[in-house]
Amino acid sequence: MSGVSFPRVALLASLLIPGFAMAADWPRFRGPNGGAVSEDSNTPVNWSASENIVWRTQLPGPGTSSPITTGGKVFLTSYTGFGVDEKNPGDPSKLQRVLICLDEMTGKPLWQKEVKGVANEDRFGGFLMSHGYASSTPATDGERVYVLFGKAGVVAYDLGGKELWHKSVGTGSAMMGWGSATSPIVYKNLVIVNAAAESKTIYAFDGKTGNEVWKSPADSLEGCWGTPLLVDVPGGKTEMVLAVPYEIWGFDPENGKFLWFCESIPTNAICTSLVTRDGIVYAVVGGPGGGGAAAVRAGGRDDVTKTHLLWSNRRNSSYITSPVLAGDNLYWVSDQGIANCLDSKTGKELFQKRLPGAGQLYASVVAAGDKLYAVTRENGTFVLAAKPEFEQLAQNQLDSDAGICNAGPAVSHGRLLLRSNKYLYCIGVK
Repeated sequence: MSGVSFPRVALLASLLIPGFAMAADWPRFRGPNGGAVSEDSNTPVNWSASENIVWRTQLPGPGTSSPITTGGKVFLTSYTGFGVDEKNPGDPSKLQRVLICLDEMTGKPLWQKEVKGVANEDRFGGFLMSHGYASSTPATDGERVYVLFGKAGVVAYDLGGKELWHKSVGTGSAMMGWGSATSPIVYKNLVIVNAAAESKTIYAFDGKTGNEVWKSPADSLEGCWGTPLLVDVPGGKTEMVLAVPYEIWGFDPENGKFLWFCESIPTNAICTSLVTRDGIVYAVVGGPGGGGAAAVRAGGRDDVTKTHLLWSNRRNSSYITSPVLAGDNLYWVSDQGIANCLDSKTGKELFQKRLPGAGQLYASVVAAGDKLYAVTRENGTFVLAAKPEFEQLAQNQLDSDAGICNAGPAVSHGRLLLRSNKYLYCIGVK
């Protein structure tokens, strides 16, 4: 709410950037169209608690969502009231999810909005304890910001913090009680939400009014935590694609019509998201039942397994972290700290290398210029060279009190916006 009291901002530096408002926004989960790629070559290789930290802002609570940017503002989510302390989670009725808006140049909090949880929120236990109740990254069309707050619904705000609409997408629970994690996307005037955990349904709302435009229910969405991806196909058409257990699906984003499916990689849980280029969709998945990588040409109809599956392999997989397509190669670091590189045209493995001391990762790799950033939960950020030969450039640690990092950074104006469960950091070369 406007005028709310925020924790003190630790403003470590002030930086004026010529042309600040002209740089590209990072408007959704994994940046423009979910590719996790920035052409910005000025992002830093090295940082520490005392080096290349432009500002650090304390957050109102933990969260696993990534920050987004638009028009010089940063948005991200946290949660409060319940499940913050693992040893003493507290009263479920006090759960609130929070959308925070900050000034991108200074890190100063501008406003925050809270949304109460619902009566049957998932129990704080098991895998949900690893990511909590704010795992969905917001999305923006430059005029409004949209956020999925799980069972509490989808909420739209203007950039000044005024609530415009609020819609439920169901109050069901995903398998194993693992909670919600998908993020909304924007297509033309639509906000599209994969509410697999809440209702096994994909919804599209009018971004301005919140009116439901279409919905596509499917029991096979069970076990899917991926965020939809938009693909340009020959003829000027756009398709929406999504990986689900055992298959990749294609939809018409205008009306939700199901177009095609491709049997690809056998696994009954999908946590990763897809990437695309030139009408080809790339998947890297893992988990119970198997895993691997695959490339599928979009634009087909019905069962395209025999006609559009370009390659697949079962050796290179990832359970939680998604790939990035940089140059001609697919890169990712698995949740177990293994760096992978595949030739995107053939699926041939170019390297597979364990990162020493990485531990566990939940954040997906982000590419900026010729660098790859792989954020570990507790052991800092590895910086790798985006080339087909493995090269580690750095391993960077934040403050000793930074807490756990579960989210990939946003790239904006030569800086990285990296959140932990306690702070949002702006990292940049001074």
